Amino acid sequence: IIILYMKFLTTGCCGFIGSNFINFMCQKYPEYHFYNIDKIDYCSNTKNVEEHSNYTFVYGNVCDYDLIKYILNENSIDVVVHFAAQSHVDNSFGNSISFTKDNVLGSHTLLEACREYNKLHRFVHISTDEVYGEVDLDHSGCTEKSLLNPTNPYAATKAGAEFLVRSYYHSYKLPTMIIRGNNVYGPNQYPEKLIPKFIMHLLNNEKCTIHGKGESRRNFIYVDDVCSAVDIVLQKGIVNEIYNIGTNNEYTVLDIFYKLCQELVPKDNPKDYLQFVEDRCFNDFRYCIDSSKLKELGWEEKTSFEDGFQNTIKHYVENVNEYKKRIESSYKTTLAKTLSISRNLQAL
Repeated sequence: IIILYMKFLTTGCCGFIGSNFINFMCQKYPEYHFYNIDKIDYCSNTKNVEEHSNYTFVYGNVCDYDLIKYILNENSIDVVVHFAAQSHVDNSFGNSISFTKDNVLGSHTLLEACREYNKLHRFVHISTDEVYGEVDLDHSGCTEKSLLNPTNPYAATKAGAEFLVRSYYHSYKLPTMIIRGNNVYGPNQYPEKLIPKFIMHLLNNEKCTIHGKGESRRNFIYVDDVCSAVDIVLQKGIVNEIYNIGTNNEYTVLDIFYKLCQELVPKDNPKDYLQFVEDRCFNDFRYCIDSSKLKELGWEEKTSFEDGFQNTIKHYVENVNEYKKRIESSYKTTLAKTLSISRNLQAL
């Protein structure tokens, strides 16, 4: 029972899903303490986490073995919930090695530090439905026992991390569990992902770029429902089991575009905001998962897509200037790094 676990180490929780999880858990369990290690990448922000008396932020990288060991031992950690990862599929096609370093090596480093610590009650690894790969329209949904068939570098690194997690249960009896989720949306998501990206473009009177024909299909789940699912897995989940978090909110990229146009530019012609661009190197047509196993633990989707959609739009409308600043800052940082690399190459 989770009531026995008082001290949590979370990773990457200044990012999207993790920050919502911290805000959710800190409010629900004021008697627990949550330590969060985050390197603050371009898509993260310490402001995503609200002020909580039972929360401690630690600036650092999950690849830092000594730091992880120090946090575990110094704070007598009971549970690790591992969110930290590079997750933007587009970036993985052009910078795949960094995905391996963060998603695979980072997970391995964290696992090894936890093995050495040897006092954990739970190690929960947050993964993705993309590890299953593409499925057809007539597919009813991948179960936790379906074959893993990742088709892009991001998904491959998440699958690789999963195999390491499973191996640490079998080899060292580390009490691991894995969660695989649909496309998550909601507040705090950096505007590179589909819904917030299109919202920002429409608010800025810019065109929304769509890969290929925009026919790729995804199931969407509101971030609050993901947080409650992780909580239930922590309370009732079985060690060495995998749990899918999924919904039936399935839409194409074009569906999402037109829905947002109806909300944000209802009087305009949507085609004025639409621009098709070259597709990804490979773009899975559809992901679909079966969440029956999680529902047997008592979980259910509580936020309808319509309500979650409205909540998300409201968040970005109210914080549009803040996100503009973050995007501009990220662009300047990326440009500076590119110029620095260019100068170093010229010096050679």
